[in-house]
Amino acid sequence: MKILEVPESKFLRVQCKKCKNKQIIFNKASSVVKCLKCNEVLALPKGGKAEIKAKILDVLS
Repeated sequence: MKILEVPESKFLRVQCKKCKNKQIIFNKASSVVKCLKCNEVLALPKGGKAEIKAKILDVLS
């Protein structure tokens, strides 16, 4: 019998604190994620889960 592994990584719908733009980012980002509209930093890599600098609106699976 195989055991299914559930991934711990998720996609997040976030809102930029500066310009209120909404976009989807990965919670384990390995590079700096910036807002596509105003270039504000939304997430910083931290060797595992990213440090989210934006407002999290939804957790997507």
